[in-house]
Amino acid sequence: MASALLNNPTYALQPAAEQVALQTNYITNFNFLNQYLPDTYEKEFERYGNRTIASFLRMVGAEMPSNSDQIKWAEQGRLHIKYTSCTSAAAISANTATFTVADSGVTYIAIRVGQTLMIQNNTSGVYNKAIVTAVPTATTFTVAYYEATGQAFAVSTACTVFIYGSEFKKGTNGMVGSLEAEDDIYSNKPIILKDKYAVNGSDMAQIGWVEVTTENGATGYLWYLKSEHETRLRFEDYIETAMIEAVPAESGSGALTALGGTAGGSEGIFYVVNQRGNVWGGGTPTSLSDWDSIVSRLDKQGAIEENVVFVNRGLSFDIDNMLATLNGYTSGGVAQSASFGLFDNDVNMALNLGFTGFRRGYDFYKSDWKYLNDPTMRGGLNNTAATATGTITGLLVPAGSTSVYDQIMGKNAKRPFLHVRYRASEAEDRRYKTWITGSAGGAATSDLDAMEVNFLSERCVCTLGANNFVLFRFG
Repeated sequence: MASALLNNPTYALQPAAEQVALQTNYITNFNFLNQYLPDTYEKEFERYGNRTIASFLRMVGAEMPSNSDQIKWAEQGRLHIKYTSCTSAAAISANTATFTVADSGVTYIAIRVGQTLMIQNNTSGVYNKAIVTAVPTATTFTVAYYEATGQAFAVSTACTVFIYGSEFKKGTNGMVGSLEAEDDIYSNKPIILKDKYAVNGSDMAQIGWVEVTTENGATGYLWYLKSEHETRLRFEDYIETAMIEAVPAESGSGALTALGGTAGGSEGIFYVVNQRGNVWGGGTPTSLSDWDSIVSRLDKQGAIEENVVFVNRGLSFDIDNMLATLNGYTSGGVAQSASFGLFDNDVNMALNLGFTGFRRGYDFYKSDWKYLNDPTMRGGLNNTAATATGTITGLLVPAGSTSVYDQIMGKNAKRPFLHVRYRASEAEDRRYKTWITGSAGGAATSDLDAMEVNFLSERCVCTLGANNFVLFRFG
């Protein structure tokens, strides 16, 4: 069914920011021979409301200084031991068997003599319980089965093995060998962001007829004030969106060459969650069973009790529609308004069709993310399920903080799951720098008849425990 919204007129996407003054910004017709004057509205009308999109990281994260070109942190590995690609050299019904572990990245197994194992066929689900009798090599172990019927599956069948305990005879020595804890080490590097606004001294002295205003409250009749403030607001947005969208420059890429050939780019939030987080590839979960599968995945991860789901409009409506269908009822054969929260919705009051959150195993709080709705940012990208591979509809972020080993502090510290590290020392703070050069606007740094406002930040985002995040996207 075609959309009822016509394509024309529509929202404007043409940028209002240019490297030169727009002709429409200034009066060009000073004809005083005409006795008739137009009736003008001096103040700009804010037809797009608040145009900034930054707020996400301020809501969920924190900012902390760093004095290195690289940020490193350690995240805990799993406590218990499990292998999912094990094959037996013994035939079905054998009382003993030798298994080979072929899991990716495993060079030395953590199974020891005397430990008891659960061994399950990956395909059929049949299983055995066994005790380890020998560890011949770094990736093999020998077991004796507890069942009199012996091995329940055929030779070379792929199995999953995990340790559930140990058992020893009376009067024997203790466990042979010990295990060392392993951490997963992750790192990121800051990137330098810059911007600049310049206006010549003559234009600074030019009064305008339009009273300008910006989102941060700046007003006046000097047009350069508006342009300077909009440059500042745009830069502040880029500081956040760069942390969301940044990707590392791959070896052999043109960006790596352009940036000096050693290191380029950074690991933004979307990149990290795509690489080592959870990804919902169906666009938007629309049913309770969809959310049940998400809850099941979170059970296997960190199981964080409270989570915030930052959504675009489509995912927001899908969640609202799903929840609305769960509480409808009829009375006397007539459909009645749904009731939620403290007060019932009756026919004499406005029905609130939106939800701020729900609980299904965990608490999920829903928050609209302007960045995903803004047509000049991700909101203007293809959002059709059939053709929108990679289009992001939402991000689930665990609330609270986690404990990590901080290399700078040299000890464990509590950190938000998402936080920004910016370059700073006693002599230089690069969190958000701004300075004025030239000879106009109070500056006296050169003989340039202009004012140049410079902006700079050097930062990166640390996504801790990416396995607790869920990225919602198409494809």
